[in-house]
Amino acid sequence: MAVKPLEDRVLVKPIEADSMTASGLYLPEGSKEKPIQGEVVAVGPGRLLDNGKRAALSVSKGDRVVYSKYAGSEVEIKGDTHLILKETELLGVIG
Repeated sequence: MAVKPLEDRVLVKPIEADSMTASGLYLPEGSKEKPIQGEVVAVGPGRLLDNGKRAALSVSKGDRVVYSKYAGSEVEIKGDTHLILKETELLGVIG
């Protein structure tokens, strides 16, 4: 099943945080925080402007992005959790 985002939406696969701290301690499953980074899997064509043209998105497939904890809508694709976010919900691109 392929998902193609509409308008200015972006499909992101969250990147799970490490389960071990820098000092070597393993974190229990309950103490892990929700991921705030992910990889862009697909992008929509862009928002339709008043003049009939499309506004280009500032992210593209393969970009690593940062988003807020509770942004977007979760969807399950082939057993993996993904997020569909509006471009304005993205906080930045990790370069």
